[in-house]
Amino acid sequence: MRAQRLAVSTLFFLNGAVLASWVPHIPAVKARHGAGDAQLGLVLLAMALGAMIALPLAGWLVGRFGSRTVTRASAVAFCGALPLPILSPSLPLVALALVALGACNGLLDVSMNTQAAAVERRYGRALMSSFHALFSVGGVVGAALAAAALAAGVGDAAHVLTATLVALAMAGAALPSLVPSDPSHERPGPVFVRPSGVLLGLGALAFLGLLAEGAMADWSAVYLHDTLAAAPAVAATGFAAFSLAMAAGRFAGDRLVDGFGAGRVVRVSSTVAAIGLAAALLLGSPAAGIAGFGLVGVGIANIIPVLFGAAARVPGIEPGRGLAAVATTGYLGFLAGPPLIGVVADAVGLGPGLALVSAACSLVALGAGMLSRAAPIRGGLASRSADPLR
Repeated sequence: MRAQRLAVSTLFFLNGAVLASWVPHIPAVKARHGAGDAQLGLVLLAMALGAMIALPLAGWLVGRFGSRTVTRASAVAFCGALPLPILSPSLPLVALALVALGACNGLLDVSMNTQAAAVERRYGRALMSSFHALFSVGGVVGAALAAAALAAGVGDAAHVLTATLVALAMAGAALPSLVPSDPSHERPGPVFVRPSGVLLGLGALAFLGLLAEGAMADWSAVYLHDTLAAAPAVAATGFAAFSLAMAAGRFAGDRLVDGFGAGRVVRVSSTVAAIGLAAALLLGSPAAGIAGFGLVGVGIANIIPVLFGAAARVPGIEPGRGLAAVATTGYLGFLAGPPLIGVVADAVGLGPGLALVSAACSLVALGAGMLSRAAPIRGGLASRSADPLR
């Protein structure tokens, strides 16, 4: 079981690191192809489009072929797709490459979370938050190595090709130790399980949680710089505080869930996020803003790990399909949140726009009782039917 846990942990780390290895090269891609801001925005949207296409399909593939098979294929494809946007000779091909990268990321997201749920079930205690914490750590490491490479004068293509080879080597070492899984021998069901009942509630909470996360990524620095007149270095600190607090919250999340229960942890932490951000917006100072963003980070840190774990344990639904349904609904929130806040900000100001994040966290706190409707985490390998291996 330790080898299986290490293998899944490695994949979460690689997922964050590979994504972070692409992001620093976006300005170079923009300059190379002479793209304007609007053009670049549309091209970058292609990655989200690829993920949205793949997420529903991922649940069907996991149910049909088993999570280990899909994780192996998608991990190799995801690492291999990293250089494509940088090496593409034209902007339309960059968009196609990002569709491929986003699709591979969506497939890997669902399949590796299904593997994580299987490891969690075998250990008989909460582990999902620690897996997601390693995704955050991977993002920090990937971004730092990319920045170091660019500062040393390493070319864009050379960096991503090197990062790809390293990622493939790490994945190759991890993939043989994944949790065994069996493909479904029944007639394949629909590609996408439409969220209903418990899945609909979990999906709604995921929508709200990822809305908050997307808003912090896109608007925290803008709020500090444009609304509160903070210096650029201070403005950048807002998202750093959010990211570090989220990573710390995820490392502590498993112990909290085991000690107090998933519903209580999500209820209390999202309440802290809602009240902390609301207070920061009312105070209206850069220091308060940074503190508020940090409270949002620690407050929403465990929402998605806990919800994904619960989605894999909904009675009567194959884990992969439950995860795909909740992940797809949640991802809509990640996409919709930033533009929604932009519309509100344009009408009444960015402060009231960010108040939507506080409201979203409040709604998560109110709906946290939905988590009690998922099956509990049971220890051991007592029965094959109880173990979410698909």
